[in-house]
Amino acid sequence: MQFKTIRMGLFNWIVSVCKQKDCKDAEVEPMSKYLIVGLGNVGAEYEGTRHNAGFMVVDALAKEAEAKWSLERHAYRTEVRHKGRVLVLVKPTTYMNLSGKAVKYWLQAEKIELQNLMVVVDDIALDPGIIRIKKQGGAGGHNGLTDIEAALGTANYNRIRMGVGDHFSRGRQVDYVLGRMEGEDLTKMEEAIKTACDAIKCFATQGIDRTMNMYNSKGNAREKEIRR
Repeated sequence: MQFKTIRMGLFNWIVSVCKQKDCKDAEVEPMSKYLIVGLGNVGAEYEGTRHNAGFMVVDALAKEAEAKWSLERHAYRTEVRHKGRVLVLVKPTTYMNLSGKAVKYWLQAEKIELQNLMVVVDDIALDPGIIRIKKQGGAGGHNGLTDIEAALGTANYNRIRMGVGDHFSRGRQVDYVLGRMEGEDLTKMEEAIKTACDAIKCFATQGIDRTMNMYNSKGNAREKEIRR
């Protein structure tokens, strides 16, 4: 009888493991708060521009949860809940080049560990619609990431890179990233935003490694040499 009970328990355990196919099925222990920072520039003139891809992602998360933004120190802030986790969403008001000030402040203010930080940023080295998730890495010439690294004293923080493409002529990069997407590129970005939102929820419930495994396989575009 005891052997039968043990065998049944082992069978149930195997079944439970096999069911762990995606982020909706398997969860790690709750880790309280997560800081999700979307990078961009504040102001109507920057809305919808490629450089504001990070803002677009956190805006989508807030909209889905019907959360309201409030203007606080160094940032617009709101929070949403997902499966017992608190996602503190932040849009720095320091402008892109001083993003580190807002990131450092809100990590400390919310008492959030560095491992629970996710920065969402535009990237010209990826085609429109492609996202890449990393848990460390260089700034690649991106001023926002450069300032965050300087403020935190490390490049070991999680980030989602949102592809915006590099369809600009020599010397026109600034005009390009501050330009608005349209047509097929806009459609691809809208889909990428949905994917990024799902990836952030997965990050909060499953951790960075599983999130990378799940979402870095979506899309197979080759990363381009960064021309910054």
